[in-house]
Amino acid sequence: MSDLTGELIDGRYQLLRQIGTGGMASIYEGFDTRLDRKVAVKIMHPHLAQDEQFVERFIREAKAAAALSHPNIVAVQDQGWNQSGTPAVFIVMEMVEGHTLRDYLNEQGRLSYRDGIRFLLPVLSALSAAHRVGIVHRDIKPENILVSREGRIKIADFGLAKGPLLGTTMTAESSVILGSVSYLSPEQVQRGIADSRSDVYAVGITAFEIFTGKKPFEGDEPIQIAYMHVNDRVPRVSTLVSDFPSDLDDLIQKATAVDADERPRDASEFHSLLSAINARLNPKENQLSLELDIPIQPMRPAKKQKSLRKRIKEMTTQIPKIEEEKPVEVVKETTSQVARRKKVSKRVRRNRYIAAGLAVVLGISGWYILIGPGSRVVVPSTVGATQAEVTAALSPLGLTSEIVERRFSEEIEADRVIESDPAGGGKVDQGGAVKLIISKGPERYVIPAVKGLTPEAASRLILKSPLKLATSIEVFDSSVPNGFVISASPEIGRKVKRNTTVTLTISKGIEQVALASYLGKSGEQALNELTDAGFKVTSTYAYSETKLAGEVIAQTPAGGASANKGAAISIVVSKGSQYSYIPNLYSIEEIRAVRALRDLGLNVVVKKIGKKAVKKVTNILPKVGTKVKRGSSVTITVG
Repeated sequence: MSDLTGELIDGRYQLLRQIGTGGMASIYEGFDTRLDRKVAVKIMHPHLAQDEQFVERFIREAKAAAALSHPNIVAVQDQGWNQSGTPAVFIVMEMVEGHTLRDYLNEQGRLSYRDGIRFLLPVLSALSAAHRVGIVHRDIKPENILVSREGRIKIADFGLAKGPLLGTTMTAESSVILGSVSYLSPEQVQRGIADSRSDVYAVGITAFEIFTGKKPFEGDEPIQIAYMHVNDRVPRVSTLVSDFPSDLDDLIQKATAVDADERPRDASEFHSLLSAINARLNPKENQLSLELDIPIQPMRPAKKQKSLRKRIKEMTTQIPKIEEEKPVEVVKETTSQVARRKKVSKRVRRNRYIAAGLAVVLGISGWYILIGPGSRVVVPSTVGATQAEVTAALSPLGLTSEIVERRFSEEIEADRVIESDPAGGGKVDQGGAVKLIISKGPERYVIPAVKGLTPEAASRLILKSPLKLATSIEVFDSSVPNGFVISASPEIGRKVKRNTTVTLTISKGIEQVALASYLGKSGEQALNELTDAGFKVTSTYAYSETKLAGEVIAQTPAGGASANKGAAISIVVSKGSQYSYIPNLYSIEEIRAVRALRDLGLNVVVKKIGKKAVKKVTNILPKVGTKVKRGSSVTITVG
């Protein structure tokens, strides 16, 4: 669209200079002549203003953004149609003068965790307000986080936002500028869908960049970076930054999880978790620990078994003692007394026979228990024990151990006993050996390094292990030659179970893409579409008196042929006319008038008249509306 610098929009907003342009609108620095303040004016491109659907979306953006009244969101102040001059649909927003988070990172490299949290908390607070009304930003990145000169942090550009207040997507998907791919969540890359957890992921990636000074994934092509977001895990901050708080590290790892269900459900939950960590890290805030130290109950001492000798002693004490008969005085017995004596002697002899029998039983029992078959030792249970623990348990019993087999086990970890022979509770001869079966751990086989091999060689290498092969997948690839292996699934180096099926991805070489001509089309359209097609695009800018600002003047190579995906394409984009128009600055203070003219690339000569302390513009040469070349001199009279 043509440059509207110098226009007075809606009889109120003076456009001072163009500060940005996109696929849907251009943004101007303006001056609100009614309230005497700077504003940002977003004006829809004329060719889109003819489309009723785009106009409705443009208006919904203004209404939805205006509904988000939050100190950390760029405020929308007005919306309307310019009736008095060039037809235009416009939105007026607050003018935030300052820098972006990207500028801070470019200057400082990375921030301390205390400074980084000061950036993140306002961003999450603003997103919480949006998520509460169902609006998802979808393009959080350092470029869209503004820091005003007063230090206020604000989120800008809800132009890609989506939610019930907005209806459908505000702009075409191709409006996502190059660079946003570094902050896209896996579900946006795979399925093109986004919810509050997608914003949480983008904030997590931004936090990683704040604390490390670098993005988690780097690549020559946007598609490579997008592929990494889907297939790779964002590394921990602590792997790059020493002495990084573990709980903050865990929170960022959780926010950047590939599975959206593992992340905080929205910015409010993320904000609460980060606030709690911030309170702990801030030494000025006293925090009460709620951890309860529950002592572990000590193990009860095992009951000691009585020794064999003690048990035998107890057995002998239980045998009734045979009372000794007292000597009888020898006297002359009568016939009746002799009869009674003979009768008593029979009882004594019987008792002696019983005692002799018991003595024989005790002797045999002692021999059986102490040195006979009864001397076999009870084997303790050793399942789950290490060899050192087995030795410590068997040595006091006079037993040894020997390993007779090593076997895979899913339950018992490596180098521990699976079973023994005899098993726990069984018996073995004194000085005997207990046979052990030791675990080799879970049965796992490593996926070999097959990248760069032919499919035949890769197959032979994989089938050396008890694994299976699935039908190969063929894809285009710019780094691996045609007919060679790109990767394997499960990935190379991963340990898998027996009979796991492995799928090989084979390269079809570099993809050929038809190259269209973009002469006369939007430079942003050319950049987005060529980038999406896989080309490396370089944009330069030049003045043009025949092409509108933003249109492509030249393209190399020209359209019409096929080119390798990833080839370099250069385009020259028009900066518009090298001329500007003298704005209406009457009654504006001298300082502001000079600033406005210099912003237009003009040299200013000031003539002062009168004795007023605050001087305002009373005359302008050349006159208002005159077309002049940038760098020309303009004389203003103030008084």
